[in-house]
Amino acid sequence: MIEIKNISKSFGDNLIWENVSFKIEDGETLAVIGKSGCGKSVFLKHLNALLYPDSGEVIIDGKNVFKLDYSELRLMRQRFGILFQGGALFDSINTFENIAFPLRYFTTDSDAEIKKKVQEALAMVNLEEAGNKATSELSGGMRKRVGLARAIILKPDYLLYDEPTSGLDPQTSDEINELIVSMADSFDLTSIVITHDMHSVLSIAEKVAFLDSQKLSWFGSIDEMKKSEHPPLVEFTTASEYKIKT
Repeated sequence: MIEIKNISKSFGDNLIWENVSFKIEDGETLAVIGKSGCGKSVFLKHLNALLYPDSGEVIIDGKNVFKLDYSELRLMRQRFGILFQGGALFDSINTFENIAFPLRYFTTDSDAEIKKKVQEALAMVNLEEAGNKATSELSGGMRKRVGLARAIILKPDYLLYDEPTSGLDPQTSDEINELIVSMADSFDLTSIVITHDMHSVLSIAEKVAFLDSQKLSWFGSIDEMKKSEHPPLVEFTTASEYKIKT
């Protein structure tokens, strides 16, 4: 379980949000939604202490991640996989080596073991033949899938997605959404997805956290969201549905 307790964050005089609190249950897929600039990606970086708050706690399995020493923090971060918005692939090495990178850095696996694990990860994202491709040869959707294969290669407990369908066409977005669901089911992952794409939210999520007006404006299940009369949430989801339809 991840428990967020009253975290607040500012950059200088710019308040991002304050007193954000909620829980993410094990095996759950949570979508964090909100307008551009509301601090969704900033929030994501607090979960594994890539950023530290002005105040508050993130508790994982009873431990405050902001109080961990260097060795403990390094081990904790290995429990997280991250799919960055642009894929964040290394252009100087091929697809295979991009996926193999965490294994080479964090494990003592042999070359044969690494090859087997990378091929399995490529198969899971339907890119079995792409290992020798240069990253410059990959389409946007393929880059996201390679990034996802790298994110799951260490078999994490938590998978963080930063705008996973951003910049993709509707068909490719659906493929990524299907992979998010498949990964959660295959590895019993706890998934946190940052997005403003309501089609993705409805396809993948069980719970929703809505950031608005420098706070956690609403939190609940997908069914509760559909029935909610909370004005800012209704305004946001209605506008998103209009964009999907048009």
